[in-house]
Amino acid sequence: MSRPFSPRSSPFAGSFVRVNGKIRAREVRVVGHDGRQLGVLQLGEAINLARAQGVDLVEIAPNATPPVCRLVDYGKFRYEQAKKDKEARKHQHANKVKEIQLSVTIDPHDFGVKLGHAIDFLCDDMKVKVTLRFRGREMAHQEFGYQVVKNFIKEVAPFGHPDADPKLIGKGINVMLSPLPRNKRAKNPNQGPKATDMPDEDHEPSDEAEEAPVQKPAPKPAKERVPVNAAENNTFGQSPFAGLNIKSQ
Repeated sequence: MSRPFSPRSSPFAGSFVRVNGKIRAREVRVVGHDGRQLGVLQLGEAINLARAQGVDLVEIAPNATPPVCRLVDYGKFRYEQAKKDKEARKHQHANKVKEIQLSVTIDPHDFGVKLGHAIDFLCDDMKVKVTLRFRGREMAHQEFGYQVVKNFIKEVAPFGHPDADPKLIGKGINVMLSPLPRNKRAKNPNQGPKATDMPDEDHEPSDEAEEAPVQKPAPKPAKERVPVNAAENNTFGQSPFAGLNIKSQ
């Protein structure tokens, strides 16, 4: 029941696991498929025990002395391992930190833009570091800087919470925001279709309106052209003086 080596293109090639005949130790500590300890056995005995139960002998702790092996179906083992790795990758976003920089005299529009970025980061399970820098004589009025930071924390409260109170470090105020759990976090307002874009099922056009004939506007009567001079009033081939009563002298 020896399994071949995993191909390089396999998603499990990076984490190679020895199975059955690929195990190099002479003695192994065997764990049953139900988690029960079966003791230390010779490698041949452990492989025969796995064959008798119709499963594989999978090495799960190669650095232990002796190595720990488990009686389990190798396909099922790979599936469970891939599922655990996927869940672990989901929580890796929490280790990423994004920084948002504010100022004492920040414009309300810029404040809203940075607030939207912070909400997107928190909804993606990332931490957000909020930094406010004082410039020049702004250090004399630190209360305005604290007010800006507190307003920012208040706006992102449905999506994240501060790890600690804002602190003055050097010439700036710093605070770290962590995302709330998914079941307690509000929905990201920057994602999802808008209500105005969805079709309204209650106001569907009726068939009578679709089948109603379209009335075309009546053609306008052609305007009669007024001749500009006498030459235009005469037909082709006639003299312009034909209508005049000229007496011969």
